[in-house]
Amino acid sequence: MKQYGLLGYPLGHTMSPPIHKRLFMLGGIAESEYEYSLKEIPTEELGKRIGEVKALDGANVTIPYKGEIIPYIDELAPSAERYTSVNCIVNENGRYIGYNTDCDGFLRSLAAAGGSLSGKVLQCGCGGVGRMMAIEAVRAGADLTLSLLPGFEDTAQPVRDYAEKNGIDAKITVVHPDEIKGSFDTLVNASPVGMFPKVDACPVTDEVIKQCGFVFDVVYNPKKTRLLTSAEKAGIPNVGGMAMLVWQAVVAQELWYGAEFKENDIDQLISDMSAML
Repeated sequence: MKQYGLLGYPLGHTMSPPIHKRLFMLGGIAESEYEYSLKEIPTEELGKRIGEVKALDGANVTIPYKGEIIPYIDELAPSAERYTSVNCIVNENGRYIGYNTDCDGFLRSLAAAGGSLSGKVLQCGCGGVGRMMAIEAVRAGADLTLSLLPGFEDTAQPVRDYAEKNGIDAKITVVHPDEIKGSFDTLVNASPVGMFPKVDACPVTDEVIKQCGFVFDVVYNPKKTRLLTSAEKAGIPNVGGMAMLVWQAVVAQELWYGAEFKENDIDQLISDMSAML
């Protein structure tokens, strides 16, 4: 029996078990052939309990261990090296390879919904996962505008540093939310604004939303944030954070055992997981 699991602390009501259970089924893996367990290990115990993680054939990694797990990894894939962040581990015969499938989940959920990072991109927030999203936009050649709250302007610096270090002639503009002007091909909300329980909040005005060709919201609870609802009312294609959550899990299973999935099955899984919220 293959052993997989999720490392994090605390884990609370994680969506990973039901998502992976469904993916294993879609990948043709019977329930008798695998186990997916939660490794809820307090930070002070990681060193002495790392063997529990290394005994797994593959693992997901979440807060607070995406960086802390790196000393225990033998090799980092380019995605994990780029962000100094690991959220997926593959055990290759006792050699542990760390990946960052968050960026894959972002890019694949965006593409599956018809979105793109080419052209003019407006992104709200640039901390944590937002840094990854902004760097992926720069890598895609986007003309990037970052909407940041006063006092958070410095969160754009790692993105500028990445572009300079990698020889990318990136156009990066920083504005405050009330300074947003013009139209954009894509709007990305990389902030927690609109997340449960503050579901009435929105990172931009309806006027800004109407000037965007596509809307992506990293928030997955609620299923339809005020941002996505406003985009829908304006007839603008959009996708929420549950798609990213599911797609990063898809990539993990592709890495673990070469899984292959049909896109319509993944669409249904995203819908079903959203319904569980």
